[in-house]
Order: sequence, then structure tokens, then C-alpha cells
Amino acid sequence: MGSQRDLGQDLALGKRRHNELCRQKRVFNARNRIVGGDTEAWDIQVRDQKIKEATEKARHETFAAEMRHNDKITCILEGRERRDKRSLCKAINDFQQSFQRPETRREFDLSDPLALKKDLPARQSDNDIRNTISGMQKFMGEDLNFRERKKFQEEQNREWSLQQQREWEDARAHQRCAEDLYLKTRLQFDETAKHLQNLESATRKAVCVAVKEFNKSQATESLERKIQEKKQEQEDNVAEISNLLHGDLLSENPQQAASSFGPHRVVPDRWKGMTQEQLEQIRLVQKQQIQEKLRLQEEERQRDMDWDRRRVQMARAALLLERQQRRQQRDLRRALDCNNLSLAKEQRLQKKHMEEICTNEPTEDYFTQFNTRSR
Repeated sequence: MGSQRDLGQDLALGKRRHNELCRQKRVFNARNRIVGGDTEAWDIQVRDQKIKEATEKARHETFAAEMRHNDKITCILEGRERRDKRSLCKAINDFQQSFQRPETRREFDLSDPLALKKDLPARQSDNDIRNTISGMQKFMGEDLNFRERKKFQEEQNREWSLQQQREWEDARAHQRCAEDLYLKTRLQFDETAKHLQNLESATRKAVCVAVKEFNKSQATESLERKIQEKKQEQEDNVAEISNLLHGDLLSENPQQAASSFGPHRVVPDRWKGMTQEQLEQIRLVQKQQIQEKLRLQEEERQRDMDWDRRRVQMARAALLLERQQRRQQRDLRRALDCNNLSLAKEQRLQKKHMEEICTNEPTEDYFTQFNTRSR
């Protein structure tokens, strides 16, 4: 038991010594102590960085290998696609040559080079069903039975001429009858118009006589009305002049300008101006205002003078106070200088006394005992 305890103590003591040596190496290293760097941490970081770079390099190489493999597969697929396209194009061409020839198309007759040789003539007879109106293959006078048609047309023209001649004779007979009837009717209308004209002239004369009598009576009434209106206008003018002469407007009655909204308001179109008493009252109020303003100006001037006097007194008091403070500071500085001189003398005397008492000087061994341990 004793040997095991000694062995444990020796082990703990050796461990402490090792830790102390490691601590002294770190503490007494001036570079690490000043710069503050941790070399072990830096080494670990460098090792981690190298491992990271190696891992990144391996990953890039793996990606490059995969890209090369994918490029090979892409090239193989592109070649297969080109072969398939060529095979498909060949199959399409063979199918077109076998089952889609030009003569089997629905619109082949539009581009057939032998279409004119295969086409039928424009018409085979006048009753051909291809002689449509829009085809323009048959015109008037170009039919095959031209002679029979011309003979029929001549006979038809002769019949038409005879019929026109009969119609013209009938029209001449009707025209003569109509002219005779028109002449009789015109004579009758002339007789009726002459009778109506005579009646109209007689009626116009009667109307003119009646209008002349009416105008004469209207002129007489108008003249009498104008005389009455002129007489009434003269009477109205005389009454208006009299009212104006005796009214409030020309007499300048101040009561006419009084407003119904209050005694302090007037009607502008009737107001003739202020009275003499009102003007005197206004001048009196103006004089009072002028005197009040002069009084206020005098009070303000007295107040400004009082403030200026107080300001000068305060400035003088501040100057005296500043001078007193400077004197006090100068006295304090002198007292402080005297106190510092006395203290300096006491320190010199104390230093001289200590030099006389303490004769032992420190040797190099005294300084080498420092920094021997890390604690």
C-alpha cells in the first residue's frame, strides 16, 4: 500500500512538473506573450485547411470524371439520334416514292404537264352543259344555227315595225282629241277668270274705302292719346320737382341715412357725410390717442433707460467680482508655491537622511531571483 501511494505521489508530482515546464515555456516566450498568438491552434487550422483543400480537390476531380463520362454518353446518344434521323428520312422517301406519287394527288390536275393534251375542247355543241355564263364560250351571234336565227330575227323586226306604225297612228288620233278638249277647257277657264277678276276689283275698292276710314279714326284717337300723355307727363314732372325740393334728399336730412340694422350703421347711397359734432368728436379722440401714444413712448424710453442703467451696474459689479476672484487666485497660488517649497525641502532632507541610514546596495543576485516561476 505504501509503495502504491508513493508511486501515485511521484506520478502526480511528475505531472505537475511537466505542466509547470509547459506553462513556463508559454509564459516566458516573449513572442507569444506580446503577439498573443496560439501556434497549436494555428497548426490545427493549417492542417484543417489542407484537409479541406484536399477534399475539395478530390470532389472537383470526381465532378470532372463524371462530366467526361456524361460527355461520352452524350456523344453516343447524338450519334444514335443522327442515325435514327437518317433512317427515318430514308423510310419517308421510300414511302413517298411508293404510295404518294404526284399523279395520285387530288390537285394533280392543276400542275399536270399533259393537262392541255388531255383536256376536252371548249364546247361540242350549243347545248353543252359546260357553256356556263362565267365560262364565256358562247356569245350572241356565234351559235351554230346562225342562219335560222337571222331569218327569225328579220321576220320579228318586220312584225315590230308594223306594230310600231299602228301604235303611232293611234297615238296621233288620241293627241288630236286631247288638243280639242284642252282648247275647250282653256276657253271656259278664261271666262271664269274674267268674272273672278271683276269681282276681285270691286271687293278691293270696298276694302280700300273701309281701311281709309279706319285709319282716319285711328289717327284721331292717337293724336288725342298723345295730347293726354304729354299733359300727364308735365303734371308728373312738376310733382317730382316739388317732392325733390321739399324732400330729405336735397334738404340733407341726416335721418334718411339711418339704417334699420342699428344706430351705428348708415345707408351708403343716402348718407351725406358726418356732422360737425361727429367730426369734432373724432378729432378729440384722435388727440387723445396721440397723447396716449406719446405717454407710452415716454414710458418705454424711461424703461429702456432704467434697463440700460441696470445693465451698466451689473457689468460694473461683474468686473469688480472678476478682479476680486483674480486677487484671491493669486493669493492661493502664492500660498501653494510656499507650501510646495516647504515640502520639497522636507523631501530633500528625508532623502539625505535615508541615504545616510540605508548603506546596502542591491546586487545582481537580487534581480536574478525574479521570473524563475510561472506563478
